[in-house]
Parts: sequence; structure tokens; C-alpha cells
Amino acid sequence: MTERCGLVAIVGAPNAGKSTLVNALVGQKVAIVSPKAQTTRVRLMGIAIEGESQLLLVDTPGIFETRRRLDRAMVSAAWGGTTDADLIALVVDAKTGLSKKIQALVESLAERREPRVVILNKVDVTPKGELLELATKLDAALKPETIFMVSATTGDGLADLKAALAARMPEGPWHFPEDQVSDATDRMLAAEVTREQLYLKLHAELPYASAIETEKYEERKDGSVVIHQQILVGRPTQKAIVLGKGGSMIKEIGAAARAELSELLGRKVHLFLHVKVKPDWEEDRGLYQEIGLDWVE
Repeated sequence: MTERCGLVAIVGAPNAGKSTLVNALVGQKVAIVSPKAQTTRVRLMGIAIEGESQLLLVDTPGIFETRRRLDRAMVSAAWGGTTDADLIALVVDAKTGLSKKIQALVESLAERREPRVVILNKVDVTPKGELLELATKLDAALKPETIFMVSATTGDGLADLKAALAARMPEGPWHFPEDQVSDATDRMLAAEVTREQLYLKLHAELPYASAIETEKYEERKDGSVVIHQQILVGRPTQKAIVLGKGGSMIKEIGAAARAELSELLGRKVHLFLHVKVKPDWEEDRGLYQEIGLDWVE
């Protein structure tokens, strides 16, 4: 059989379930997931295999109205993730429906030349009548090749979706080894895992403006890895929230991140977390490079 390999850009509004979908298609975790909108910040590639096809799934940040430099960098990364894509997959939260954000995104995508499909996600919690009405509207507005109805959480429809995406990929050699599931470095993955735990533990209390800076990533001769990370926040009050009473919250975040990283990396992890107040961290060019974003004026 002939090998196939292609790039699928996964785009959508924040909280559409793009990262959950990518993880499900890959078969293991490669992108962080949280209930907080705009969790994904960088253009991250998950690598899935279906038969003779290798799917390079670009999990882009959600596309939204920008207000700050970080917002602009994230949206730039999202559109950058669609460059040279063999297929653009618009993921829509079926429960939310045709919101203003989706309408604006549809208008932008309608002008592009790349083949596109629509993936209606969260169909397990959306009435069928609403699903059909939404599918009809999107079909008329975007004229996609196909509209898929799936639930990234339960797995409904994913097998058909994966097979259909694989069949659409162009013929050509695979770009990555069979056992590689992401193009993210271990250093980047470590920062993302800690950020996810920060959101999961504090998403209702901690504002969106926080970042993880890796100060040290060192592999030891015994096979373990030592990681020192700084959690950057904007104000002293936020630092107090992250630390928790007697340092209890940062210990909880560290323990959860350490356990997950040990499993993902397949080795013992020594993780040390520190909290630093840096009001202007969003204006730090070096940090943008660290977290995988381009500096956008």
C-alpha cells in the first residue's frame, strides 16, 4: 500500500474542544486540556497514524478577538498553523452553535483556497434538531467537503472521522517515526503540563495572565530529569493564590504535574516550582520564544 502524509490544521473558537479532539485522534495526550478558554497558546502538532496514513494534526490556539499582545501572538499562531495545510478542519462546539466568533471565523475561512471540513463536536450533549439546523447553516456558509458529527470526549464518530481524514492525505513518505506522537520538545511539554495543572486547580481564581518559564531542564545520568520552572503572575495577590496557605497549593500543583510528567516522559521527574511576580511578563520577548510564540507588534 502507498504511504500518505499530510497536515491537518485544527481551528475553531476557544473551548470548542480542539485539544481534546487532537488527543483522542492521536490516542494519547499531546495537548493540554482545561475548562478555561484559550488554554492552548502555541501551535502544537499531534501525530496520528491511520493505516498507511500519517496525520500531522496542528492544534492551534482558539481564534478570538484580540486585545493584548499575547492575544495577537496566539491568533497569529493559529492562522500560521493553517499555512501549507492539506486540509483545514473547523471544530465547532455544537452546543454553543453559530456564535458571533464562529460566524467571523467562517467568513475568514470561506475566502481560503485550502480544502476544508467541519467537525461538530460535543454532539453527545446537543439535541439532534439543533445539530441538523447548525449543519445546514454551516454547509451553506462554508461549503465544506464534509460535515462530521463527533464527541471527542466519548469517542462517538471519531473512528469514521480519522479514517476520512487519512483518506484525504496526499501520497508521500511519513515525516516522523512511527512511535513519535508530537513535535513538542520535552521541555515545552513540561511547561504545558504545569500550566494545565495551574488552570485545573485554580481556573476560577487565577486570571488568564500567567505563564510558565523553564529555568532549568537537565537530564541526569540515572535517567531522571530535573526541571526548575517559574510561574509568572502579574500581581502579589495572584502569587498568594498560587502558593496557597502554607504553600499547600503550589505543592498540590507540583505533585500533580510531576506525576503526569513522569508518566508522559517515562522517567522519574524532579520538579521544582517557584512563583514570581512579573507585572510586565507579556512584554518579555524572550518569554514568547520560550513558550513557542512569535513576537507580534
